[in-house]
Amino acid sequence: MSLINSYSQSLPQTSSSVSNTSAVTKSSVQSTTTTTTGNSFLDSIRLPEESTVPEANDQLLKQEDFFALLSQQLSMQDPFEPVDNDQMIAQMASFSTVDGISNLNDEILNLNTVMSSSQALQASGLVGRKVLIPSDTGVISADSPGINGVISTPSAIDTITVSVQDSSGQLIKTFSVDGSEGGNVDVSWDGLDKNGEPVKEGLYSIKASGKVDGEAQDLAVSTYAHVSSVSLGTTATGAILNLRGVGGIKLSDVLAVSET
Repeated sequence: MSLINSYSQSLPQTSSSVSNTSAVTKSSVQSTTTTTTGNSFLDSIRLPEESTVPEANDQLLKQEDFFALLSQQLSMQDPFEPVDNDQMIAQMASFSTVDGISNLNDEILNLNTVMSSSQALQASGLVGRKVLIPSDTGVISADSPGINGVISTPSAIDTITVSVQDSSGQLIKTFSVDGSEGGNVDVSWDGLDKNGEPVKEGLYSIKASGKVDGEAQDLAVSTYAHVSSVSLGTTATGAILNLRGVGGIKLSDVLAVSET
């Protein structure tokens, strides 16, 4: 009887030990979900719980990226079928070409900047002089009481009819010039209207027409303008000449430079 009682009394203790073991197991499982495990070696090789966001880049392959890819390619190649030497040299040559073109573009941009500055410095010598521009509009002012220009003719024309109009298109004066020599014919207007009175200051246009092969035809007219200053401009436009009363024009568009 005593043996049976002893055995029956030991049952609760066994159940208690099992429950304690279960509690320990749950505690151990819960501890594995924490940040650390208590083992320095396991913690050192543990993967990070939070993913790191890579920094944004310009998506351009640089020399370091090329050599990294090359090293990765060499390390992952089949030792029984290695990369062909010609193929490897071709890859390196292609990268060198691309890198050289990029450096060349930078040098060209620097050269354009230097040339723009040099061009503006040379154009500064035109300040105070008159240049011929591809426009039939000139300015009348106290400093420039008349307008000079050039009429371009495709062939010899006996008589060229010249008309002067103001900014509103009103006819101010009409006169004729000799175009028998053909080519570029000089034209000059003294700034007087049809009654011989000086006109007001402002912009005026010179129109020219003549008979070419028996048919009336409008002729191209270019006028002289006074250069008041020079702007540096950009690499695309180059130096800009600021013309008195007319506005800005690119140096490359100037047709001729007058002595006075």
